[in-house]
Amino acid sequence: MRNILNEIQQSKYFLLFVFLFGYAQSIQIRLLVRKKLDWYIFTPEAAVLSFISAGILFFVMYLFIKHWQKSDTFSTGEALKIFSISMLVYLSVMKILGLCISLAFDTFERNFNQETLILSTLSEIMDTFIYGSFFLAFYYYKKNKKKQKQIEEYNQAFSETKINQLKSQLNPHFLFNNLNVLDQLIEEDKYKASDFLNEFAEIYRYVLQVSDKSLISIDEEISFAKKYFGLMQHKYGNAYLLEIQNQSIEGNIIPLTLQLLLENAIQHNLGTEKNPVLIRIYADQTLLVSNNTIVKRKTKSTSGRALKNLKQQYALLANKQFEIIHTENEFSVTLPIIP
Repeated sequence: MRNILNEIQQSKYFLLFVFLFGYAQSIQIRLLVRKKLDWYIFTPEAAVLSFISAGILFFVMYLFIKHWQKSDTFSTGEALKIFSISMLVYLSVMKILGLCISLAFDTFERNFNQETLILSTLSEIMDTFIYGSFFLAFYYYKKNKKKQKQIEEYNQAFSETKINQLKSQLNPHFLFNNLNVLDQLIEEDKYKASDFLNEFAEIYRYVLQVSDKSLISIDEEISFAKKYFGLMQHKYGNAYLLEIQNQSIEGNIIPLTLQLLLENAIQHNLGTEKNPVLIRIYADQTLLVSNNTIVKRKTKSTSGRALKNLKQQYALLANKQFEIIHTENEFSVTLPIIP
């Protein structure tokens, strides 16, 4: 019973439309028959009767749809079967109700003579086609809307799962590379290694804080990028330089994006104080990160997995493309700003 009441509540606008349609139909018929305008034409009893009979038809069709429909779509055979049997059952129910009412009020001869029976049957057949079409259109509209909502929820859940998987790949990447830097500093200068470790602990605390976020403001990410680059200068000094333009800008990006691009520039290029690698971050309609390329003679082969992961995250969260341009003298990445 509760399910039926919920269905009625959710379909209230459709039911209102059915009642108003029946009311307009009754006014039109009375005008054609009486050919004059008076108060009787606008009385609602015919509309109420049409509404009740339409409700009976809807209930019959709903039962047969639930019983025979095997999939989300009808085959032509299933549709004809449901519609024709619903019509026969509906006509039978209406005749039985009409008979009961006629016997109760002693109007059998008037309501069940040949002419009246034919006219009422034709009228009920027409109602089946009209109101049955309304019901099928509404039923499959609701079903399709529900399915679309399920698809959207599935896609959203899939996107969130995918993003979390990608983040779980990026964070160990961040940790592993910086522990390598720490290992090298310990051999070279233990005091510098101690300072590096303290700063690294503060930075990794930020990494943990943003791990459960899909987006972060550009201002926060730029602030973090500066701290991270300061950490790198413990090892490399001025062999790598950072230049940031238009530092204050509204919008969001994926957390740790700039850190990963800074790390990528340092890892793949050999900077020296005489010939430094200059990394530029420019924020406008997009966020552009570029650096001049000074390729290392001996480099470990890399899969580019971190950049691929980052590109996949932007594909899931932004409408615009994550663009990578690699020339002989420059490497640049254009990041979409997410509102």
